[in-house]
Amino acid sequence: MSGPLRQRVAAICESLPGAEASDPWGGGHEAWKVGDKMFACFGSVTPGVAVKCADVETAQMLIEAGVGARAPYFHRSWLLLPEDVAQDELAHRIAISYDLVRAKLPKRVSAALPAREGA
Repeated sequence: MSGPLRQRVAAICESLPGAEASDPWGGGHEAWKVGDKMFACFGSVTPGVAVKCADVETAQMLIEAGVGARAPYFHRSWLLLPEDVAQDELAHRIAISYDLVRAKLPKRVSAALPAREGA
């Protein structure tokens, strides 16, 4: 399944060092990973893209502010961004998610990745 949001997410994620797309569960899921850890994910049915937030409180605040919704099947620190999310918000949320996941990678994995510009 392809669509405008998947294309926008791919364009952002492809620019991040070490980011790779996969379909880990089959059936049309698309997970963007760095160091084999997911930072953005599309489900096969629910529209939108799930991204990681710094914590549950941040995700809840963004839900209450109308930025996104609770990401089904994910920890409560993940946020589901809608199909019509603004481009700047999408890029910002993906970058935060990527940086959070990359920061938790083992040092040997992280050291093998190129530096990210602007981080």
